Order: sequence, then structure tokens, then C-alpha cells
Amino acid sequence: MAGHSKWAKIKRDKGANDAKRGAVFTRIGNMIALAAKSGTDPAMNPSLALAIEKAKQANMPNANIDRAIARASDKNAAVLEEVTYEGYGPGGVGIIIETATDNRNRTFPEVKTALTKNGGTIADAGSVMFQFTRKGVIHVNASGEDALLTVLDAGAEDAIDDDGELIVYTNMKDFDAVRRAVADAGLEVLDAGLQYIANNEVEITDKETSEKIMRIIDAIEGLDDVVGVHTNADLQD
Repeated sequence: MAGHSKWAKIKRDKGANDAKRGAVFTRIGNMIALAAKSGTDPAMNPSLALAIEKAKQANMPNANIDRAIARASDKNAAVLEEVTYEGYGPGGVGIIIETATDNRNRTFPEVKTALTKNGGTIADAGSVMFQFTRKGVIHVNASGEDALLTVLDAGAEDAIDDDGELIVYTNMKDFDAVRRAVADAGLEVLDAGLQYIANNEVEITDKETSEKIMRIIDAIEGLDDVVGVHTNADLQD
């Protein structure tokens, strides 16, 4: 399956490093507020439960979590919506940018500037998206045939053993059930979420092009409204 390139490893490592950034609370708070629009009880709302879990992993204070949940029912709070943008980077790679925003007139120019200033371009809606499939991705702290069979028995579509860690892929509708089954089986879930997975990757072997792509992604991820960035770039060593 596409998506288990060096970029997948970089993305996982970057996620860990993001926890050290001040902006991470804003980003996760937006994720919680969006998820809470479908219900404020995490026991009945798997998306909210997952967002809260991410918040706790980032050491986000409970007060911040509670305020983010409360935004969903606060009629005086700015309306937060999910907006996805598409773009291209050097080498013709596709980039999908997920945002949570209360002001599209602010977010779009910021995303466009981050792209164009670093060698990328904004793309028309749908021109990049068709190259990706929305899937559940679960990172499990395990390897070997037994662990692989466990996650497949839990309902996973596929799993890749990547340097001592299993990257597990699921159908969107099965994501939460698989995540719970993997944890119930005694395997440690390091990270989990819905991602856009490339149907076919674009192999990037040139170091300069690879560095340009990473600069674009770093610039986009530095924006407060951005909650997820996905690319079909296969960045080689």
C-alpha cells in the first residue's frame, strides 16, 4: 500500500516533535471543538474521544480540553468549520491541507502564501484529492508475524512492519473498532487518526527537491489553523 515511504516515518517523528510547540494546543483544541459538534460525550463520540486522547498525549491541561469541548455548544463562539485545500509541490507532488477555521478569508491566504513562498502552488478543488484515499492509520508499538496477525484479525485492511513499528491501515468506517480491538489485544497504540493516503506515490530522489518539499510542509504546519498535511511524496534517503 502507498503511504509507508520515508515520508510516513518523517510524519510520525514530526508528530512527536510537534508536542513541543506552543501552537499544538491551538491545533488540538480546534480538533476537539470540531469533533464535539457531533456530540460532547466522548463515550458516544469516537472522534472526540480520539481528539481528547491526542490532547492528553501532548500534555494539554484538562481546562483547555474542557474549554474546547464547550465551544461546540457556545452560541457566542466563532463558528469553526473544516476546510480542505489542495496544492502542488516541487516534483509534481500533491499536497492536501486540512484546516479548522473560523475565518476562511484569513486561512486561505495564509495557506496559499506558505505554498507559493516555498516553491509550491495552490490547486483547484478536486485536482489533487482524487490521488488519495481517506483511511484510518494506526501506529502500533510492535513487530513480527504474531502482531501482524493480531491487527489483521482485528479488521485491518493492511499493515506494514516499519523498523520495529506496525503501520496499520483501515477502512474509515472500521477505524475506531480496529483501534479499540488492537488496544484490547494488549498492543500499544502510539498514534491513530484519519489520513489521506496516496494511491500512488511520487518518488523523490533528488535531495534539493526533497528539502524544498519539507520546507513547504514545515511552513504549512506552522499555521495555527492547519490540523493535518498529507502528501504523495516518497522521500528517499
